[in-house]
Amino acid sequence: MKHTLFWFRRDLRAHDNAGLSRALQSGGKVTCIFVFDRAILDALPNKADRRVEFIHASVAELKGAIESLGGELIVSHAFATQEIPSIARKLNIDLVFANEDYEPAARKRDTDIAAALAENGVSFHLVKDTVIFEKSEILTQVGGTFSVFTPYKRAWLKRLADRDLAAHEVASFARAFAKPPKKSAMPALAAMGFLPTNIKAHITPGMDGADAAFGEFLSRIAGYDEARNFPAIKGVSYLGVHNRFGTISVRALARAAYAQTIGKSNPGAETWLAELIWREVYFQILWHHPHAATGAFRPMYDAIAWRNDARHFAAWCNAGTGYPIIDAAMRLINQTGYMHNRLRMIVASFLTKDLLIDWRMGEKYFADNLNDFDQSANNGGWQWAASTGCDAQPYFRIFNPVTQSERFDPAGKFIRRYVPELADVPDKFIHAPWTMPPLARQAIGLDARYPAPIVDHAVEREKALAMYKAVREA
Repeated sequence: MKHTLFWFRRDLRAHDNAGLSRALQSGGKVTCIFVFDRAILDALPNKADRRVEFIHASVAELKGAIESLGGELIVSHAFATQEIPSIARKLNIDLVFANEDYEPAARKRDTDIAAALAENGVSFHLVKDTVIFEKSEILTQVGGTFSVFTPYKRAWLKRLADRDLAAHEVASFARAFAKPPKKSAMPALAAMGFLPTNIKAHITPGMDGADAAFGEFLSRIAGYDEARNFPAIKGVSYLGVHNRFGTISVRALARAAYAQTIGKSNPGAETWLAELIWREVYFQILWHHPHAATGAFRPMYDAIAWRNDARHFAAWCNAGTGYPIIDAAMRLINQTGYMHNRLRMIVASFLTKDLLIDWRMGEKYFADNLNDFDQSANNGGWQWAASTGCDAQPYFRIFNPVTQSERFDPAGKFIRRYVPELADVPDKFIHAPWTMPPLARQAIGLDARYPAPIVDHAVEREKALAMYKAVREA
């Protein structure tokens, strides 16, 4: 009888898992494995990384779920390129299944592992699970890749069929799990060199956490199209980290949203479904245009002469720009690992078009700090804001941080939550406290506890326009 190994990666759930379902139907007995990959973990700069704790808790729940189905989940802390071939040899594995990961480093890792497995006669099978449509499934009429969202969305919706949203059964094939001789332990967080964090105060990890968050979001999805823009209210889904690590199936998300758009008007569900489609655009872009992982999607913008002032970058990272909405947003990510989508656009525009700092520096900061960091979406979002990417905002569209603040945090509730130094600043001045009369600032001691703006937006806007025009006219 064949023996199959299923390797969990960014799909930490024991239901509606395409690769696991395929493995269980492969005709052999299935053992599962998750590897805390040292190639990734050893490079993390912060050993109190919230993502590692989220994954650790989610894997612990997953391990229990697999065991309740009669199987085993081996959990190891090693280099995946070594561990997967090694376990395959030890267990006399014939087939290895995993769900496909589309990012450049993951593709190289999988190519190397496939070659190592093949040396021992083991086949490696990658299955579509992370997206509804992958690679070249959605192309233009002439066979090219889309670089504009709206026609991609139309093509995506036109191709969509019930089978694309159908769940992949696991429990009914549970008899195919190999019976473990005994339960194996998983490495503790501390044993891997990581410290506990505050992530559980903000997010409940695992499948149960994902299901609860999704159910709560569905109760208010109808208002998502408007509410998602206001960081002081509960308007977004808060499902990003669950989607990133696969504690919930993207098919379940898309199925629920799509069902609420059929034959009726539901702007909230339509908008959220569009966000899921945007995610797939960015996967497709990075797959077909890997140069975008390190440079501008539109190569001419690689010639931009970014100013890259180290003091300004530090002020942006450490929430010391003097612009309340920017500083509140950066405190949000620094304290929780989360960043509201509207705020991502505002702080990215400010970094690139007010501070004139290379988008790749902001991209890396987000990569190091976001709970839901996903290379394709992070890269796509930063290139959108910097006007260097696909279907990006025009280079001359430069967010004014004050007017953005006035529009999307009108009462300053979000600002006051994360910048309490401004708690007693009147509403009239909360978005631009430097405009308060000097005597009024002095009366509350504002200048001693909150910085003046590090740049003048109007001045920097003109510099940014000149910087982009110089490249476009070269």
